[in-house]
Amino acid sequence: MKPVKPYQQIPIQDWGEPLVPIPLEQFAVESPHPYKKLGAPYGSLSPYYLRQGVLDGLIEAQAELKRQYPDWRIKIFDAYRPIAVQQFMVDYTFAEVVRARELDSKTISQAQREAIWEEVYQLWAVPSLDPTTPPPHSTGAAIDITLVDAEGQTLDLGSAIDELSARSHPDYYGNSTTKVEQNYHARRQLLEQVMLKGGFRRHPGEWWHFSLGDQMWAWQCNQQTSTNSYTAYYGRVETEN
Repeated sequence: MKPVKPYQQIPIQDWGEPLVPIPLEQFAVESPHPYKKLGAPYGSLSPYYLRQGVLDGLIEAQAELKRQYPDWRIKIFDAYRPIAVQQFMVDYTFAEVVRARELDSKTISQAQREAIWEEVYQLWAVPSLDPTTPPPHSTGAAIDITLVDAEGQTLDLGSAIDELSARSHPDYYGNSTTKVEQNYHARRQLLEQVMLKGGFRRHPGEWWHFSLGDQMWAWQCNQQTSTNSYTAYYGRVETEN
């Protein structure tokens, strides 16, 4: 059974903003795009699009980063993700877990299969076509990012993006006593700080994932208020960019 996550109970009243291209010259970019490289079916669609309000927030976050570290940049790993790509990546991740554990997908037990799917859905949203439960990236309101330093080097934040492990949790290194791991935590905190300046909220289980205006964002905002008055204003994008 596919999980229903708490944020998916948030109602959506879409503002109807179109997807707009991210001005990539203002940021660093993962190239080639990681999911396209795997064969994800984008077709004529581009992953480097966001809703206008989300892009405005990202530009503000970049400006805040530059105020603190003038030569650093936000690096964009992924942004808009069509449902077909979400499905591809969910299936790909399942297959990778099976391969890493040296299992045979044709002979694994139902219990093993269900346990692996449970792991996969801890990281990946269900590729739902239901307009009331869209995957965050399919709304154009979520983005996966990291940091690049003055030399153009991607900073190490303690785990790979999309890593299926406890290290992906934002505060995994919060109580570390080693200098290297303290640096990982400090960089994750910096990333969250600048994104908060742009109005974003970070995924509670993924240090790299931020959203603004989608169901997860509204749910997180409601956790911080007593009124629970936030609703989502970006739902699944219905038109091609």
